[in-house]
Amino acid sequence: MGNKNTVYLTQEGLDELKAELDELINVKRPENIQAIKEARALGDLSENAEYDAARNEQAVIEARIKQLEKMLENVSIIAEVSKDKVGIGNTVAIKYVDDDEEDEYKIVGSQEADPFESKISNESPIAQALFDHKVGDVVTVESPNGNYEIEIIEIK
Repeated sequence: MGNKNTVYLTQEGLDELKAELDELINVKRPENIQAIKEARALGDLSENAEYDAARNEQAVIEARIKQLEKMLENVSIIAEVSKDKVGIGNTVAIKYVDDDEEDEYKIVGSQEADPFESKISNESPIAQALFDHKVGDVVTVESPNGNYEIEIIEIK
């Protein structure tokens, strides 16, 4: 799926990145430039902590802007998803074969992964094992702690 620079995002994830970029360019960058000007006006730059802090913040802001712009250049939107087979964008209900415990995960691009919201990266072992499988399939997940089997209960 795409090259290794491709960033897979839902429309919601794309909107969040665009909003962050907009905030950085139109709010944070001008505030930072103003802070640098004010610090410079204080005089001697060699021992000026405000100036150093403002310059450091500038480096962080500019680096994040570049990072976001690069991501947005390589974005691939996860559009309507098939409910027949597991892919990026699906929410999958699974059952662990060993202990009958059930879980549900939404498979998203790595930028949006958030284990606390049960959003797992398309690069994670569970997602890799689930890809292209159907409801009722039992798949083996390869994990550092040993392999285990999960059954696909539902694809949403």
